[in-house]
Amino acid sequence: MNPGRLKSRPEFLRMRSGERRRGPFFILEILDRKAPDEAPRTGFTVTKKQGNSPERNRIRRRLREAVRLAGRFAMLPGHDYVIVGHRDALDAPFEELTKALVTRIASRQSAKGRAPGQVPGKSDATKP
Repeated sequence: MNPGRLKSRPEFLRMRSGERRRGPFFILEILDRKAPDEAPRTGFTVTKKQGNSPERNRIRRRLREAVRLAGRFAMLPGHDYVIVGHRDALDAPFEELTKALVTRIASRQSAKGRAPGQVPGKSDATKP
C-alpha cells in the first residue's frame, strides 16, 4: 500500500497534536487519524535553518526515497507521518538513513503518561 501525501498547511499543523520521535537525521511526527481502513499519509518538511533551497530539496528527496524503498512497509494504516529533515541527512550513508527511518517508524515507544504533544521532561508536577 503506497502512502498518500500531506500537502496543505492545516494538515501539517494538525500533526503538532500527535507524537514526536527524534532520530539522528530527522524528527518523525505521527498522528493516528482513527481511520484504520485508509492508507497512511506522509509529509516532508525541511526548515530554512538546514541550508539553502538546493540543499533542502536534496534532504527532502533523500527522505522521500527512503520512505518509498523501505519506510512505507512499517507505516500503519490510518496514520499520518511528517518527517522534518535535518542537515545531517545530506551526508549520511543512504542505508543508515533508511535504517534510522524504519527504526523510528516501527518503534512503538508511545508517550507513556504524557499528553500528546507534551515535551518530555516538562510536566505540570514540577510547578510549585
